[in-house]
Parts: sequence; structure tokens; C-alpha cells
Amino acid sequence: MPRTLQDVVFVDGVRTPFGKAGEKGIYAQTRADDLVIKCIRELLRRNPNLPKDKVEEVAIAATTQIGDQGLTLGRLAALLSGLPNTTPGYSVDRMCAGAMTAVTNVASAIGFGAIDVAIAGGVEHMGRHPMGEGIDPNPRIVAEKIVDQSALVMGSTAENLHDRFPTLTKARSDAYAVNSQAKLAAAYDAGKVQPDLVPVATRHAEKGWGLATTDEPPRPGTTIEELGALKTPFRPHGNVTAGNAAGLNDGATACILASASAAQELGLTAKMRLVSYAFVGVEPEVMGIGPVPAAEKALRQAGLTIDDIGLFELNEAFAVQVLAFLEHFGIADDDPRVNEYGGAIATGHPLASSGVRLMTQLAAQFAEHPEVRYGLTAMCIGIGMGGCVIWENPHHADYGKES
Repeated sequence: MPRTLQDVVFVDGVRTPFGKAGEKGIYAQTRADDLVIKCIRELLRRNPNLPKDKVEEVAIAATTQIGDQGLTLGRLAALLSGLPNTTPGYSVDRMCAGAMTAVTNVASAIGFGAIDVAIAGGVEHMGRHPMGEGIDPNPRIVAEKIVDQSALVMGSTAENLHDRFPTLTKARSDAYAVNSQAKLAAAYDAGKVQPDLVPVATRHAEKGWGLATTDEPPRPGTTIEELGALKTPFRPHGNVTAGNAAGLNDGATACILASASAAQELGLTAKMRLVSYAFVGVEPEVMGIGPVPAAEKALRQAGLTIDDIGLFELNEAFAVQVLAFLEHFGIADDDPRVNEYGGAIATGHPLASSGVRLMTQLAAQFAEHPEVRYGLTAMCIGIGMGGCVIWENPHHADYGKES
């Protein structure tokens, strides 16, 4: 019997406050898997209409899958969150796009009809597990000139992107970074970020017990002058600094996805509908350009153009990477449709978790902007990739109709 593809909807998303990696960070003595568990439990609490036995898959991403981020984290997190032992789970690794890939993986299963409801998310505890810990890259990749040595250092790829596109100057990157900090501060002041943050009890050797309720990395009030004085660690007299790039962070995210029919049957509110998605490969040396061809492919598959997109959530691994996307599509650096609540330069970027943060923020913005029909989440990915997911706003008058 031929299958009918199902519409997939984003029901709800949450995240922990993001912390600074390292011994002084808020999560220095908090397990990575406990951050994930906190998110899953909060999703179940916020959605009491969802019986636990209706969750048919849990996909959790982590870039460094060892220690408390290893051992098939999706399955263990499901069990430790109180889901029944009939709920399967698995782990995902696509570096920064781990959570984005977890979402598209389970969405594909839902669309195909294999399952109806799933939880997807990601975690990165960069304090416990620094990027690159325990890896052993095959020496052929450099020795045989498959990639340049710089492709293995993300900051160096950002410097390469500055070289490739000379119009993307350090001044523009710094200005973009200052704006990101200001937008996040304004969003906090307006109470737009807090509803989707899960408070986390913490324990610290010096500070004792505490409660994480807000992001630790933001630097509100950052000025151009302050950023101009920062060092360029990846190249002498370079362009990339700690101020115009995301930091090293700890945090977790999770979301509920369901078929549109299951959401309706269970009384779950659809905050977005998945329209299309795409992952592509690019030159590893300029991995930051990845969101451009990924967005082009996702738009093409959806029968849309960039002019149809009314809201953008772009991961700010580096300011230059976002600027490359904006310049390619003819969008102004300070376009208000882009990262309305600020981005990773301000909030932090715990690698594999960030994709769901983008989606959760887009869902909140959809509710504020019923005039916008389509939004886009996109991010660059290490070793030369890009990912993009296009969503439809259920608050729009034409929601669900043919484009």
C-alpha cells in the first residue's frame, strides 16, 4: 500500500541557560546528560496532554560523544527522564548542526509515517569535553592535501572567509557583534527569552549551590571600541576575535515534534510546520559559507525564494559567517528580520545544542509576527557543511495553503 507523507509540526522547545565553559562556569560540576534530562522533563511538564508512552523516539546530539555525553545518549536520557523503556533513542553527531540534524531525522521518520511523536535536541559541555577531545584525524586528510590544515581549526576557517570576501571586514563583524549583544539584552528586558529557559540547580566548588536562570555569556553594553582592542588569536593582525565570535559554552536543548494529525488528536499546539530542509557540503577551509547553498537548496525544494522568508534565525558561530549569508542574498547587516532576539555571539553556542535554540526562538517570533508566513533556521557546520530548515507560521492567514 502506498504511504501518504504526513505534515510535521514543531510543538514546543526549551533550553537550559547557556553557561561559560571552564572551571568558573555555572555548569562546571553539572553533568551533560543531566542538562538534557532537565530539558526533556520540562517539555513533558509543559505539555501534560502528551502521554509519555506516545513519545516514540528520542534523538539527542553531541559533538564529543564520550563520558557523560556518550553511551547512546538519546536512549539513556529518555530512561533517566522518566519515559517508558519502550521509548527508543539514539545519538547524533553533525558537529554544530547536531540538534538540527536530530530534528530533521525524527521529522523524516514522522513524515514517512514510521512514528507520530518524537523528542529531539542536543547538548555540549565544552568545559568537560573540549572540542576535539579524544579525536584522531586520519593523517591522509592533510598529507594528501584533501583539506588545508586550516580546515581543522574553525577560527582559521573564519579568517579564510574574510580573505575570500574582502568586503566582509573586521569593522562589519564587530558592528554586527555589538548589535547581537544589544538585541539579546533588549529581548531579555522584554521578557522574550525567559519563557523557554529551564532553570537548572547547580553546584560549584567555590560558589556552592545555585540556580541557573539566565545565560552566562552575554556582555550587554559591549562597544565597538572594546571589540577593537581584542586580540586576534587565529592569525596575527587578523579579523576574528572573542568578541565577534561565539564562545566556548555549556548547555542543552530539546523539542517535541509530531505529525500534524497526532498533534491535533492529542491537543498539542503546533508552533511551526516544517516545509523543507537541506544539508550540503562546501570547501572545509571556508565552512562558514555553508548556509548559503544549504538555504538555496531548501528554498528550491520548497518552491520558494529568499524574498518569501520573513524571519531568519542564523547561528552566529562567527559574525563573518552570518555576514557572508546576508551579503549573498542582498540582506542588510542590521536587517531587523535577522536574529531578532540576538544570536550565539551573545547567548553562547554549545555546539550540538544550538539548532533547537534557533527553532525555539523562531517559533516565538512567529507568534509575534502573524504577517510573516515563512521563516528560516540555518547554520554552518565544521569540516565544510551547511544546514537549513524552512518553517511555516501557523498564525499566518494562508497557513497550510498551496504557495
